[in-house]
Amino acid sequence: MVGAALTTGLSAGLYYGFAVAVMPGLRRAGDRTFVETMQKINEAILNGWFLLLFLGSLLLTLAAGALRLGTPEGRGALPWIGAALLCYVAVMVITFRGNVPLNDALDAGGLPGSEEQLAALRERFEDAWVRWNAVRALCNTAAFGFLAWALVRHGRSV
Repeated sequence: MVGAALTTGLSAGLYYGFAVAVMPGLRRAGDRTFVETMQKINEAILNGWFLLLFLGSLLLTLAAGALRLGTPEGRGALPWIGAALLCYVAVMVITFRGNVPLNDALDAGGLPGSEEQLAALRERFEDAWVRWNAVRALCNTAAFGFLAWALVRHGRSV
């Protein structure tokens, strides 16, 4: 359960960092800088460390719940683990149905030569991506909160 809380908290922090620092900073940048930077971030984030957080949160939360099924100490923690799991599944759905398709479209657009094409590419991406990221940051933070409370409930039962 500690591993689930740790990976979920780290991923919530990643999305929160994008919501409050990265995207507001890039909002102030020109179109070429914005598009090129987001394309580079899309490349860089596809790595084992991100995969560890993204899949680790799901797998460790599932394991935490499975290990508490049918146990006396699981009664207090299990509902909160379940709530965390539902919130984290929402994060995955939002990521795969919202953010990833937007990332793919941005990457497919390349780095257009004209300012008008750059502005259009950014326009199709930025507001929708920021909105979906904010929703997944909230869902991920809720999942982390539920896991933290599950740890408290588990600690009270042993």
